[in-house]
Amino acid sequence: MRIWDRSIATQFICLMLFALLLSQAISFLISRDERGNAVREAYKGEFLSRAEAVARLLETTSPAIEDQITQANNTLNTRYWVTAEPPPADPETWRQAAWARLTEPFTSSESAAFMARAIKKDLQHDKIGASAVIGTGWTNLSPEDWHSPRPAKFIRLDDYYGVGLAVELNRGTWLNTAFAKPAMGGFWSSSALSFAVTALTLSIITILAARAITRPMRRLAVAAEALGRGEATTPLPETGPQDMRYTAQAFNRMQQRLQRFVADRTRMLAAIGHDLRTPITSLRLRTEFVGDAEIREKMLATIDEMQKMTEATLTFAREESAAEETRSIDLSALVQSLSDDLADMGHDVTFNNGFKIKYRCRADALRRAIRNLIENAVRYGQRARVSITKGEDSIDIVIEDDGPGIPPELAEQVFVPFYRLEDSRNRETGGVGLGLSIARSIVRNHGGDIKLVNRPGGLRAIITLPAIDARTRLAAAA
Repeated sequence: MRIWDRSIATQFICLMLFALLLSQAISFLISRDERGNAVREAYKGEFLSRAEAVARLLETTSPAIEDQITQANNTLNTRYWVTAEPPPADPETWRQAAWARLTEPFTSSESAAFMARAIKKDLQHDKIGASAVIGTGWTNLSPEDWHSPRPAKFIRLDDYYGVGLAVELNRGTWLNTAFAKPAMGGFWSSSALSFAVTALTLSIITILAARAITRPMRRLAVAAEALGRGEATTPLPETGPQDMRYTAQAFNRMQQRLQRFVADRTRMLAAIGHDLRTPITSLRLRTEFVGDAEIREKMLATIDEMQKMTEATLTFAREESAAEETRSIDLSALVQSLSDDLADMGHDVTFNNGFKIKYRCRADALRRAIRNLIENAVRYGQRARVSITKGEDSIDIVIEDDGPGIPPELAEQVFVPFYRLEDSRNRETGGVGLGLSIARSIVRNHGGDIKLVNRPGGLRAIITLPAIDARTRLAAAA
C-alpha cells in the first residue's frame, strides 16, 4: 500500500501492467493451441514430403543398397528403416520400436549424440511417447497429405511433434520412418521477453504521461502552500489540458480575491486607527479644562489607554500591509541573537541549542512573534528559558517561565485581540492585549501555531512551525 499511495505514476504503472498481464493471459487462453497446431502441421507436411521422396528413391534403386539409402537420409530427428513384414496391428509395438531407433544416435558425431540424449530426456521428463497417446492407432492419409499412389499408414508418437509412417514399396517390403523433436520451450521465453519489452515501453510512456499530468498539480500544491503561509506568489500558468487550465484559473481568481480582501481590511484598519487620532487629541485638550483634578486624571488615563490601543493598531496595520520577502535563514541564529539582545537589556533570558536549522520564513515578522512571547515570559514569569527541538515534520520553539500560568479554560481566550487577564496582566504592567494576537497571526501565516500549556512552576509557550514546505516535500516525493 505504501508503494501504491506513493504517486499517480505508480498507480498508472500498476494498473497498466495488470491490464497488460490480463490481456496476455486472455490472449493465451484463446490461442494457446494455434501455434502448436501450426508447428505440428508444418512438421507433418515436411515429414510426409521427405518420406514420399525416400520411398520413390528406394523403388527405383537396387534392394542391395537399401540400407545405404536409409542411412544417408537419416537426420538428427528422423529415422528410416525397411522391414519385410507390414507394421504390427498393435500400434504400441511399432511405437516402442520407433522410439528405440530415435533415441539412438545414427552416427558417432557429437551433435547426433546430443540430439539423441535431448529426445530421450524430453521423453522421460514430459512423459510423452507411447503412453501419452494410448488409444490412437494407425490412420490413413488423405490425398491432400499423401500424393503417392501407394497407400501409407500414419501414426502419432506423442502429443507434441512425434509422428510415424509406414508405406509398402513396390517390391513388397515396407518403409518405416519416425520423426520426433524435443518440445519447444522457446515459446515461453520469447513470450516473457515480449511481455517484458512491452511492459518496459508502456511504463516509460506512462511515467512521462503521469509526470505531464502531475506537474501542474505539483505547481498548484506549492502555490497553495505558499499562499497559506502568507507568501507572495505569482499566478499559475494557465496551460495544459482543459481541466488543468480551469483549475489554475480558479486558483488564480481565489488568490486575487484573498489578497484583495486582506488588503481592503488592512487599509480599513489603518484608516480607522488614523482617523481616531484627531478625536482623541481633541478629547485630550478638552479634558485639560476639567476642574476636578481627580476626574481629570482618570479621564486622561483613559485617553492614554485609547491612544496606546490606536498606536498599536496602526503599527499592526502597517506591518501587515508591508509585504516582507520570504528567505532562508538560520532559525537557531535568529533565536540566539534575540535572546542575547534581551539578556543584554538586563532580562533573565537563556537559550539552549547546539545545532543549525535552515528555515525559509519572513524573518522580521517571525522575530517579532518570538520576541513578544519571550517578553511576556520575562514580564509575568520573571525569566525565560528558550530552546528549539526539531522533529520529522515540525520545529518547536519552546519558551518556559516561572510565573503563575493561566487558567486552562482561558488558554485560547488570551489570543483574542485586546483581551487581558486582569489578575496578572493588568493595565499598569501589561500592554493593550495585542501581543499574543499578533504573534499567533504571524506564526499561523507561516503555517504553524502557538500553544500555551501550564507546567509545574510556570507556563510553557510552544511555537510549532512546519519543518519542510511544499516544495521540499514534492521534490522528495518525486
